[in-house]
Amino acid sequence: MISHPSRHCTVELQALPSRIGQVRRIVSAQLRYWHLDPLIDRAALGVTELLSNVHRHARPDKSCVVELELLVDRLTVSVRDHDPRLPVVADAAEDAALSTCGRGLAMVAAMSESWGARPEGEDGKVVWFTLPATTTARPQPARSPRRTPEQQPAPRRPETHAAPTPVTAAPIVTAPVVTSPVVTAPAPAVAHAATAPPTPARSAVPG
Repeated sequence: MISHPSRHCTVELQALPSRIGQVRRIVSAQLRYWHLDPLIDRAALGVTELLSNVHRHARPDKSCVVELELLVDRLTVSVRDHDPRLPVVADAAEDAALSTCGRGLAMVAAMSESWGARPEGEDGKVVWFTLPATTTARPQPARSPRRTPEQQPAPRRPETHAAPTPVTAAPIVTAPVVTSPVVTAPAPAVAHAATAPPTPARSAVPG
């Protein structure tokens, strides 16, 4: 069963290897929904270690509850199981088989802001750790680094545009029409032969 109140999430499960990966994905999705993306890796790692301890050491069964609680500036991740024995951090020289947890708890202590364990009733315990959550705002996109003066591109010269030269139409030159004078040839003179006045006819009869 999974409940998703405003700032609270619980997951009930059997701490089996096949289920631990599913819980990691649930925790990652919930933190992404709360805009706590920078905490996803550490929270998922801590949950994995706590559930692995339940799987290895909890008795009489492996059932447990994972709880996420977001306060103003702190995220608390806890795992509650049915084994009343409180865990201890294994020392390097100590036989891990004599403790109720492995060295994963030391990893949880190193990567978290704080951690602890407390009895829960007469037949259980809660192991928890906290992570700082100072802001729930989405991360701002990274700005490009400012360029040094040597890296600044040279200023572009203002482009000058010459005024367009007006295109004037070439004057239309009309060649004068030279008209040849009409030379009228004079009419040919008609020569007329001078005719002498007629000579009176003489009478053949002597007078």
